[in-house]
Amino acid sequence: MARLFRDARIRAWIFQAFLICGLALAVGTAIHNALTALDARGIATGLGFLSERAGFDLSESIIPYGPQNSFLRAFLAGLANTIAVSVAAIVLATTLGVLVGLARLSPNLLLARLARGYVELFRNTPQLVQIIFWYALLIALPRVRNALDLGGGFFLSNRGLNFPWIAQPIPGGVASAVIGIGFFAIVIVLCLPGRKRWRGRAMAAIALSSIAALIGCFLFGGVSTPALKGFSFSGGAVLSPEFIALFLGLSLYIAAFIAEIVRAGLAGVDRGQIEAAEALGLSQGRVLTSVRIPQALRIIVPPATAQYISLVKNSSLGVAIGYPELFNVSNSISTLSGQAIECMTIMGLLYLSTALAMSAAANAFNRFVQVTER
Repeated sequence: MARLFRDARIRAWIFQAFLICGLALAVGTAIHNALTALDARGIATGLGFLSERAGFDLSESIIPYGPQNSFLRAFLAGLANTIAVSVAAIVLATTLGVLVGLARLSPNLLLARLARGYVELFRNTPQLVQIIFWYALLIALPRVRNALDLGGGFFLSNRGLNFPWIAQPIPGGVASAVIGIGFFAIVIVLCLPGRKRWRGRAMAAIALSSIAALIGCFLFGGVSTPALKGFSFSGGAVLSPEFIALFLGLSLYIAAFIAEIVRAGLAGVDRGQIEAAEALGLSQGRVLTSVRIPQALRIIVPPATAQYISLVKNSSLGVAIGYPELFNVSNSISTLSGQAIECMTIMGLLYLSTALAMSAAANAFNRFVQVTER
């Protein structure tokens, strides 16, 4: 026994085992004392409340939800709202961030200065202030009867943005066929030999299948255009002022950070690589797409992923303007059910699961686009 204890690795394992046991004992004791105290005061614990009737409504919900649904359904509705606004904000933040990042490196002095001004303005202003600013601006717009006609069936008022949308859901068989065709097209492209060579075509296949699915929805479901009837619009779909304000506040703020990440990634590409490409007679656009961007992605993707995760977590700021995202819904459930600890735990786990899923997807994408070095 003494001889085994002299081995540094065995000693390390023994000390770590004692540490883990001590931490487990401390956590278990704390939980036991907390449960005992709650039981003594008649406060129920556990997750049984999730099946109870919620009894409150949400101003908007991506999935069907009503007061008659359970607390669990309310959590799912809040999570769906969070994911919806986060995905939309990520798309705009990425697009705008890439454009601003490229503009920061432009030889055009005016364009570069404007891009820098955007970054400095949005990056150094509190995000909550930006969200409230956009919300105040939206609710100051004209009323529905005097809504701004943006053309193409789009109307903007203090009640949000009304726009054309699918008149009725498409049949399940048609939807399944469209999704299936798109899925198999992507699988076939990804399984073709020379994965790196087919990378661009794989992205094109994904984009085309998504566009085909959207066109199919409109063709088979018909288009409903909003029309003013009385004091509100009938038909189409609407984005509430709360959704738009949170969407703009999240995307414009994160786009400033994405722009700097893109600028740093492109600037981190070895100058010799660029000069070699130019010596071969490649145009500036071809140098950017074939040399700089592929090598810069391994620099850009990890910090950009951190910004996307931050965006999802910062969607909880929607509580300040009344958007029914996960944090707002969790507060309502906690108040009505009295299960504050359980609600906070569930909310934290949902945010954690979302962040881990995004991180795993980003890691997979990073491995996919990584340039093979010799």
